[in-house]
Amino acid sequence: MSRIGVEESLTNIQEALREKGFDVVEIKQEADAKNLDCCVVTGMESNVMGISDPSIKASIIDANGLTADEVCNKVEDKLNAIQ
Repeated sequence: MSRIGVEESLTNIQEALREKGFDVVEIKQEADAKNLDCCVVTGMESNVMGISDPSIKASIIDANGLTADEVCNKVEDKLNAIQ
């Protein structure tokens, strides 16, 4: 099962991803983003939650301006692209 990290303020997106069967982890800091397949953030910070460590291989999705369904589609697209 794919592990998806979602910024803590995006509860509606966390719920939508869980409904689709994803293992959702709340991201509060950069360390939470390790060992994830994908990260969903608000994009409000210029450095996307400080996730700048090149060892983090997860795809980053900026949820700013997107609905929960649109984010779910982007997550599925990213995961399909890496498989």
